[in-house]
Amino acid sequence: MSTSQASNNGKKELNAFFKGKVVPISEAKVSVMTHALHYGTGVFEGIRGNWNEEKGAIFIFRLREHYERLIRGCRILLLDIPYTADQLCKMTVDLVELNGHKEDIYIRPLAYKSAEKVANLKLQDLESDFTLITVPFGNYLSSDTLRCCTSSWRRTDDTMIPTRIKSSGNYVNSILAKTEATLAGFDEAILLNHLGQACEGSGENIFIVSGGKLVTPRLEDSSLPGITRETILQLAQSELGMEVEERGIDRSELYLCEEIFLTGTAAHLTPVVELDSRPIGDGQAGPVALKLQKLYFDIVFGRNPKFLHWCTAAVPRLVTA
Repeated sequence: MSTSQASNNGKKELNAFFKGKVVPISEAKVSVMTHALHYGTGVFEGIRGNWNEEKGAIFIFRLREHYERLIRGCRILLLDIPYTADQLCKMTVDLVELNGHKEDIYIRPLAYKSAEKVANLKLQDLESDFTLITVPFGNYLSSDTLRCCTSSWRRTDDTMIPTRIKSSGNYVNSILAKTEATLAGFDEAILLNHLGQACEGSGENIFIVSGGKLVTPRLEDSSLPGITRETILQLAQSELGMEVEERGIDRSELYLCEEIFLTGTAAHLTPVVELDSRPIGDGQAGPVALKLQKLYFDIVFGRNPKFLHWCTAAVPRLVTA
């Protein structure tokens, strides 16, 4: 196993899993001929690791569920990777511990068509590979509350590109929406689906509080089956005793609801206080969002014993350069 040495700036270089082994991240490179680079033929996951200083460990949230979703995506894109979910989980813990992080991190596994072929618009008979990196990661949205706009870009439909997996090519849709929003001075975009109903943020699921109920779009509305989304639905019912509903949400209902918040592995749970220059509720983070946010953070940082089964602890190794 090859591992990294000290980099030029005096910091230990991070390692990556690449082509079946652990290598310094600077050596994890693909050819310009790689099929996935040209055509977006890959599936990925975003997994959070949250540093708990008191326990001296990183708590990785719902690791297995992320890999189960990645494997489902591999089936759709005919990506043949030789690892089970259990093997991928162990590989991830080993890499996190080896990299020695003592801060919040983002874990990015990627399965992709590694064949060095272009002008090849098919999935079969092309080699696949898997890579994994871990990087320090702070506040993804750069704000504790969000000002959003409704994007002019519509969310892709499941009959166009599968929306129940995190496929690389599909994220051009999200990137266009996020770019439009931020260039206009907003923090985030809300995408509508082909029916004109609320679907997602650029990289988050959307929830509203309406009439005392917690409501989120159905998966059939081209929403990603988010792992944080499913977590929040469970917590709202079991811990707050709320009624939850999955249904279509009209654009006008977004302006009239009591609360809006976005959820995702990177975004955690972040309240939306303004949409299209209209305040949501009283223009402040709402009580439901704040209660769920506190509960969620206690869980993902390993501070809630009741939900420790959702967390995988990784203890950083002491590695000398």
